[in-house]
Amino acid sequence: MYRKCQFHDGRLHGPGCGGGGGREAGTGEQMSLMRPFLQRSSLGCLVKVFGSFSASRSKVVTQTAAASPLFYLRQTMPFHTEERGRPNSSDYRIYFKTSEGKYISPFHDIPLIAETEQENDVPAKKPKNDDNEVLYNMVVEVPRWSNAKLEIATKELLNPIKQDVKKGKLRYVANVFPYKGYIWNYGALPQVCYPGQVIQVKVLGILAMIDEGEMDWKVIAINANDPDAKKLNNIGDVRKSRPGHLEATVDWFRKYKVPDGKPENQFGFNGQFKDKDFAAEIIKSTHEHWRALLQKQTNCEGIECKNITCHESPLRCSADEARDVVQAAPACGSPVPVSPELDKWHFV
Repeated sequence: MYRKCQFHDGRLHGPGCGGGGGREAGTGEQMSLMRPFLQRSSLGCLVKVFGSFSASRSKVVTQTAAASPLFYLRQTMPFHTEERGRPNSSDYRIYFKTSEGKYISPFHDIPLIAETEQENDVPAKKPKNDDNEVLYNMVVEVPRWSNAKLEIATKELLNPIKQDVKKGKLRYVANVFPYKGYIWNYGALPQVCYPGQVIQVKVLGILAMIDEGEMDWKVIAINANDPDAKKLNNIGDVRKSRPGHLEATVDWFRKYKVPDGKPENQFGFNGQFKDKDFAAEIIKSTHEHWRALLQKQTNCEGIECKNITCHESPLRCSADEARDVVQAAPACGSPVPVSPELDKWHFV
């Protein structure tokens, strides 16, 4: 349900080509930007939020594939990834599986709520204390400082991560001075620097971006394992401890499409970030929309809703079917060289 989170001062590593072991969280400051899938988001971590399928784009189908007590096991489990195809090519995919090797969809089979005892699997507005803070799972799609526009393939079986393609060309985000690529770990609510990693984040606020006339929510979050996570509890704390970070986030989103010949993006609420309670309501509403999709109570509009673990969904597929999907994909190979133009700086 959310899009991405970012803010990671640790080292940047690229994905490997092996069978896909578990990804471990790095050290250092880790803020993220997420989109509530079914809508998008960002801070150390920027999360996309997938919300309603109307005027609001917040990639309305985020990994809001989250957990409802009716759909999922409560216990949070480790997830692994398996790469197929060649990085920087149109056939590159990152598939997800459990520690037992069972293939799953990161969109539908990874719980939204990371806590194991959260009632109704919806965010609590006012946690009693930091120990009871609601944590969300975030699927990292794009590592900080990288340029390839990777995202969950909502229209493909098992919803792997792939590189977005537009007009037959792979999409890369330009370097808009003084920013290098994405300025946070960018991902989706079901930071480290690995595409496909599933991490737990604490939501701090949300930004209403208007992208080509559609609402595209950007959720600000911080990795729960960050040393400063207990000190950052709302969007106001970010302003105090990270001067300039929120302003840079708005500036980046305003300008990042300009090098492609598009106009600057606009923002709701005069570009002001809304607080965590507001963000929680957006997340909740997009999660309910996702549940309606998987129960065939609303038009899926091209979204691939087959899943493995949502027991009340009529759209489940078997483990054998999931395995066949991955095995039919090209074997993992060496990265395809990218154009030197990718390193060009744009002054907007």
